[in-house]
Amino acid sequence: MQKAARALFLSTALLAAGPLAARAEVPNVVVSIKPIHSLVAAIMQGVGEPDLIVEGAASPHTYSLKPSNAAALQDADVVFWVGHGLEAFLEKPLEALGSKATVVELDDAPGLEKLHFREGGPFEAHEHEGEEGHEHAAEGHDHGKEAEEAHAHGEEAGHEGHEHGEFDMHLWLSPDNARAIAAETAKVLSEKDPANAEAYKANLASLNDKLAALDKEVAETVAPVKDKPFIVFHDAYQYFEHHYGVHAAGSITVSPETLPGAERLTQIRDKVKTLGATCVFAEPQFEPKLVNVVIEGTPAKSGTLDPEAATLEPGPDLYFTLMRSIATSLRDCLGQGS
Repeated sequence: MQKAARALFLSTALLAAGPLAARAEVPNVVVSIKPIHSLVAAIMQGVGEPDLIVEGAASPHTYSLKPSNAAALQDADVVFWVGHGLEAFLEKPLEALGSKATVVELDDAPGLEKLHFREGGPFEAHEHEGEEGHEHAAEGHDHGKEAEEAHAHGEEAGHEGHEHGEFDMHLWLSPDNARAIAAETAKVLSEKDPANAEAYKANLASLNDKLAALDKEVAETVAPVKDKPFIVFHDAYQYFEHHYGVHAAGSITVSPETLPGAERLTQIRDKVKTLGATCVFAEPQFEPKLVNVVIEGTPAKSGTLDPEAATLEPGPDLYFTLMRSIATSLRDCLGQGS
């Protein structure tokens, strides 16, 4: 009787452990920043939840790794990050992981559109090169020349933010790039976790449908203000601009780690007046008083853009909220008085 009871107990325990065992095989996934985490979370829906490193209102530009982040990386099977040009704080920790985890640098994802830096951010060097240079500044399409000048500007200013490469790393602000990132995520996870490959494939198809609808919605939102110039806190919106045909005329600072001096703020204020820029946008992570200094004595309004989703709750819906928020902020501020 005792043997029968024990056999029943063991068989019941094994049955109960079955789903847990299957769940335990799902890879531990860690993602660097919120926008990428959102896309990875969408691919993993119904299978598992990825861990996020840069939480809350923190910025990857100024982030310091916490012990809890280090522990998550140590346990990771897969790590997704944008790359050396954005999350520099991750370079050494990822090297320390050795071959334990699959580390995916998403700026290498197939099909990704990559844009060169524009003058290191402020677009100011073109002002000294005559009207032709100014046109390149406004349009932002002369990538080869801009990359060369961006590096030159960075060396003169002692700016270190571009040392890791020549490309702008805010890749996710184009829905086409979001699709490329999602496709690479699904591919990597399917290889790492073939038991759930069909789920990843289905989630990718669903996400692509949602991204197509989002793309159309955002294009319609910004359409009325496409021709109005604006100033941003730092040059983080190039992919959004390029995709939707809106144009930042300059930025307050080259890099959010480096606050501008009085002379730089005066230059930007003059630029606002000269271009008739109707809005100057702050970011929630950084000093908003600088925007007030820039618009003082001009008719320009102030607004807020949040390229890294500092104010948003992480999860699969964050990416959609982020893109809608940028579009709405541009429309609401640039549309005032029109």
